[in-house]
Order: sequence, then structure tokens, then C-alpha cells
Amino acid sequence: MIEVNLLPGGKKSAPRGDPLAFFKNIGAKLRSGGGGGGKGLDPYMGFFAVAAAIAIGYIGYTFLGVRSDREELQVRLEEERQDSIRFAALIEQTNALTARRDLLARRVEIIQGLDANRYVWPHLLDEVASAVPEYLWLREVVYAGDAPLQFRILGRAGNIFAVTNFMRRLEASRFFRNVQLQGTQQQPSEANPADLVQVFELLAAYEQPPLEELDRVPLFEDAAAAAQSATPPGN
Repeated sequence: MIEVNLLPGGKKSAPRGDPLAFFKNIGAKLRSGGGGGGKGLDPYMGFFAVAAAIAIGYIGYTFLGVRSDREELQVRLEEERQDSIRFAALIEQTNALTARRDLLARRVEIIQGLDANRYVWPHLLDEVASAVPEYLWLREVVYAGDAPLQFRILGRAGNIFAVTNFMRRLEASRFFRNVQLQGTQQQPSEANPADLVQVFELLAAYEQPPLEELDRVPLFEDAAAAAQSATPPGN
């Protein structure tokens, strides 16, 4: 847009709203020698102009750098947030698996505790039956206490020597200890009242021997023999 100054001697004013008007005025003063009518550049105005340009450049550079850092931090923050969400899911899954493992461990411990005593009474009765000598009959084998497991044996014998032999055999077993005679007396036989028998009562404790002292055989001998025959020589 062309403007015409109709006033003689008047000066043309800078357009309003021009953002570069300040720097244009500085440039005009530098060309006119500082506005004093002299020739040449004013060194103070030149220094001010250079300093202003450097300051504006530095501010612009700093602003762009801060903006770039801010964008980078936002990207990193979003990545960390996604990692936090993923790790939270993994932690929750790990906690669930840990709780399930602990529950299974407690169940296995209970089952092992029950299984450990499953064969106590079969071993006990088998050992008692193996120790019975001739002329001796058992009437009862009953529980008598814990820690250690104690049991009572009630029976009848043809003579006192059979009772002594029975006690000696029980003591020789690896499953029993502290076999004690609680009492014995003669009574008429139920089959023939004219015959006298020894009625006795024993108290003994059960003891689990070390596994290396036990003679163990496969539960399924045919399967064990088949497996052994299928094993290559030298293994």
C-alpha cells in the first residue's frame, strides 16, 4: 500500500502494527549516525543491535531446545507408563501363581503327612503276626498312646515259656522297642475248662527303622522284571 504525505516537512510514520518497526528504527538510526545528523554508525547502537540479535537468537534456540526436550520427555513418559501397565499385569500374574504354588505346597504337605502313617498299622500287625510262636494265640492288638505310638497285645498261651519267646521275638523286630509284660495269670481254657492257659497282656512301642535297614521288593514284580530285562547291558 502506497502512502502520500501531503504535509510539507512532515515525516512518514511507521506503519502501525508492524512487528519489525523497532528494528527498522534502529537500522535507520544506525544509517543516520544515531539521529544527530552525522555520518557513520553509532557504535553504541551497533553493539545494542548485535546484543539484541544474539539474545533473540539464544532465546529462540533455548525455546526450541526446551520444546524438543519436552517432547522427548513426553515420549519417554508414555513409554514408562506402558511399561508400568505391562509390569503391573506381570506382577499380578506372578502373585497369583505364587499363591497357587503355596496352596499346592500346603496340600502336598498334608498328603505327605497322611501318607507317611498309612502303612504303620499294616507293618505293625504283620510284625506281630510274624513273631507269634507255637502254643500262643492273640486276642487283641489295640492302640495305647502316641509319641511314640504304643499298643497293647492281649492273648493266651499254653505256658509261660511261649509268652517269653513271644516277647523275645518282638524285641528282635526292627519295628518294636520297650516290650513290657503288663500282667499274666492262669485261667481255665474256654475250649476245655480242665486245661489251664496263661492269659497275658503286653505293652510295646512302634519305631520306624531307617529305610536303608529295610528289605524292600517291587510292588509289581512282573513289571519290574520286564523293565530290568528291557534295560540294555552296561546301564
